[in-house]
Amino acid sequence: MERRDDVEVSGPDGGGWAAWQPLTRRGFVAHAAALGAAAALPGCVSGNDSATKAVGKPKRGGTLRVGITGGGSADTLNPFSPYNDLDYARAPNLFDYFVDWDQKSQPVLSLAEEMTPNSDGTEWTIRLRDGIEFHNGKTATSEDMKYSLQQIVDPKAPGILAANLASMDAAGIKTVDKRTIRVPFKIPFSILIETLMAYGAPLVPVGFDPKKPIGSGPFKYESFTPGQQSTFLRHPNYWQTGKPYVDKLVMTDYSDETTQVNSLISGEIDLASKITAGSVSAVENAGLKVRIAQSGAWDPILFRVDVQPFSDPRVREALKLIVDRKQMLETVYGGHGMVANDLYAPWDPAYNKDIPQREQDIEKAKSLLKQAGHEGLSATLVTANLTPTNTQVCEVYARQAQEAGVNIKLNRVPTATMFGPNYTKWPMATSFWPVEPYFPNVGQIDLPDSFYGETHFYKASPHYVELYGQALAELDKAKRIEIAHEMQDIYHKLNGYIISVFRADIDANSSKVQGVKESNLGYSWWRYKFKEMWLA
Repeated sequence: MERRDDVEVSGPDGGGWAAWQPLTRRGFVAHAAALGAAAALPGCVSGNDSATKAVGKPKRGGTLRVGITGGGSADTLNPFSPYNDLDYARAPNLFDYFVDWDQKSQPVLSLAEEMTPNSDGTEWTIRLRDGIEFHNGKTATSEDMKYSLQQIVDPKAPGILAANLASMDAAGIKTVDKRTIRVPFKIPFSILIETLMAYGAPLVPVGFDPKKPIGSGPFKYESFTPGQQSTFLRHPNYWQTGKPYVDKLVMTDYSDETTQVNSLISGEIDLASKITAGSVSAVENAGLKVRIAQSGAWDPILFRVDVQPFSDPRVREALKLIVDRKQMLETVYGGHGMVANDLYAPWDPAYNKDIPQREQDIEKAKSLLKQAGHEGLSATLVTANLTPTNTQVCEVYARQAQEAGVNIKLNRVPTATMFGPNYTKWPMATSFWPVEPYFPNVGQIDLPDSFYGETHFYKASPHYVELYGQALAELDKAKRIEIAHEMQDIYHKLNGYIISVFRADIDANSSKVQGVKESNLGYSWWRYKFKEMWLA
């Protein structure tokens, strides 16, 4: 099978995420320079190898052993509904997507060789690459494409992108030939490319069963024990010829970073994801590689905007003014990251950089709480080991809150409890988010039917939801960005997230692991691309 190269998705003007022009394998040029410094990938690697240049030619064989924290008994292999970091790591190894990310968080066509809208954006044509084979030997067809998109919005089990694709006429999807479908929308839909970049839009065969997961990804399922370990085998007929290089991939879930790092140092695993700054010295002293890449990922503190006392915007503003963001960056992340401004999607061209940075202001926070009748506020903050830094963020915030006379009590729960029946119901909690394009991120967290509707923000601003609908129907890139900026103005004033820092990802690996690549996605190793790695 001939190797198919990824194609950068860009309009003639280098529009990136914000562009909607017809997208095919032909006629596109690199657009990263047009994004400027915001899309650059600051990063570094310790040791003797380069962060992006592998040593020697790829070698076949062996078992790649990966250690990740943040999973639990609620782990799933359902690629339409991932919850935690382990779910996000497994999915792109078992499954492939119509659209992928490049290392600068911009879209590239992957399984799709063409994605083209009609003149008003009410219908998209998607053409599948030739020769895509599932793990069971079946060749993927347009029927599988149709089925996969319909699964996202299945009312019996909606996926994480169901709200994003609510305007898709799933029943009206038509197969044109064996590799082409036409996808109708009830209203103009300008952002299908960036929507399908997100997790939750894999290609699966008709009749897919997540208990016996068959995909077209670089590895195929062998075994899975939630909260413990996953074992996958090399897919011998993967569409990218020669990949993956290793014969077996084993992902182990660690309940804490100390055990994870000790396992790396002792040689029980080959890679460890998302370690904290406090572990860097121990890893380097053991002669292992530490890789640091600035990402747009965030570990927020959230509060529901429809539950007292957080339903009062003065209280929400006060809680945001409590944060010393520079101290948070230094204390929790060891200075590896950048100060955030309670807004997400920093690499998206639609990100509004002109909104003034929110700074700590304890006196104003006290005044707002007094006005709202909540002087001396006490609240419970639910936290879990979702990332190595989640709980540290909460601990530092609780100490900072004391300066404003606010008493924050931490309630530490298992990951399975955090994502259990009370998920999206916690009045105040922690969460974690990697990079997503702006509008798809809105669809996942801020709409009435959002899968991850943690703050119920749509209740605070119906106008925000109206603007979102206007943006989806707007085919002019510049006008769509104007709408996004208006939305972010509203969001900065009223939202239910404290986004204090965009963290850098700190990953580590043995020197025998080659082909390791970073990105600014907030997903380790360029969206867990273990297919790129081999063992020296």
